[in-house]
Amino acid sequence: MLREVSADRYVTPLREGGSLPGLVEGESGALLVAKFVGAAQGRKALVAEVVAGELARRLGFRVPELVRLEVDPRIAVGEPDQQVQDLVMGSGGTNLGMAYLSGALGFDPLAFPVDPVLAGRVVWFDALIGNVDRSWRNPNLLRWGGELWLIDHGASLIFHHNWPRAAASAQKPYDASDHVLRTFGPDLDAADAALAPQVTEALLTEVLALVPDVWLADEPGFASPDEVRAAYVAQLTARVRASKEWF
Repeated sequence: MLREVSADRYVTPLREGGSLPGLVEGESGALLVAKFVGAAQGRKALVAEVVAGELARRLGFRVPELVRLEVDPRIAVGEPDQQVQDLVMGSGGTNLGMAYLSGALGFDPLAFPVDPVLAGRVVWFDALIGNVDRSWRNPNLLRWGGELWLIDHGASLIFHHNWPRAAASAQKPYDASDHVLRTFGPDLDAADAALAPQVTEALLTEVLALVPDVWLADEPGFASPDEVRAAYVAQLTARVRASKEWF
């Protein structure tokens, strides 16, 4: 289970993302980037954040810590922006928190070269999860501590928006033509050889167990959160087995 943290104070909205995330202070005083269940993208964006983020961590990528963020809607009472106040007020309960990397720099491909091995691994991973949000316009990569960090995976796992047709997308080719790391000559063969064997059913089951039940409950076509978890595991297992078909 993800570590549980209570949001004690709403600090400020972060307007870089379409989901209007916010900076909050946790019970220990640490700052967290909050992704709210009441945002337009809904709970599936939070599911995608956990599944993609925690899978990436287990494959050796650097990802800020993700936590279950318990939000009392009253923390938004002093927020002057009505849109933000409505969002937080409508997101009481379990949300997603991401450790705030103070001083991190947004990734700039002209300033931060990436070696072909790492570039290949990132592109391969994005192909696995169907991430369409790693372009030069919006890299969703940070430089912190001299290392590359992966963030913001809410737009991945597109298949879960249409479960009846999900299986048909398991072999869907990945279009990397707009990927921010494409110019670094990503070594995809090396990435596939190194990463594909690690994405096992057991690993995926471990990752899906981290998704809170409340984000999976009442999914049309499924009897329980565990059935939904099993569907994610089956879909991603089929996807990785078809890795030679992606590119």
